[in-house]
Amino acid sequence: MISGWFGERDELFFEIELIAGDELELPIDVMLDTGFSGWLVIDEQDLQGLDWTRVGERDMRMARGEVKFDIYAGKVRIDENEFDIPVHVGQGVSEVLLGRQWLKTRRLLVDMALGVLTLGD
Repeated sequence: MISGWFGERDELFFEIELIAGDELELPIDVMLDTGFSGWLVIDEQDLQGLDWTRVGERDMRMARGEVKFDIYAGKVRIDENEFDIPVHVGQGVSEVLLGRQWLKTRRLLVDMALGVLTLGD
């Protein structure tokens, strides 16, 4: 289980590691976005240096309209566990986002009154 924190506007943040092709681990703060149906979305400039393989593309409806994302085979570490996941990579993505696919395998506990935010088994 990993602990997270609340942002200034009550956003849900966690720290995960992106694992580059050369196994370099890059800790990064991500925001949980239940409106995003995938696993992870990052901006194309965040992709540089990760040496992930492009596997396709996908059009998705976003708040700003229809957007084309490149899909990469990525690797992340969450709570000491490594996951090979499809990563949506686009232009102008302001935050690295965890999507609701994680909620199929992880339990999200949000108790703002107590200041508790966890994502785990």
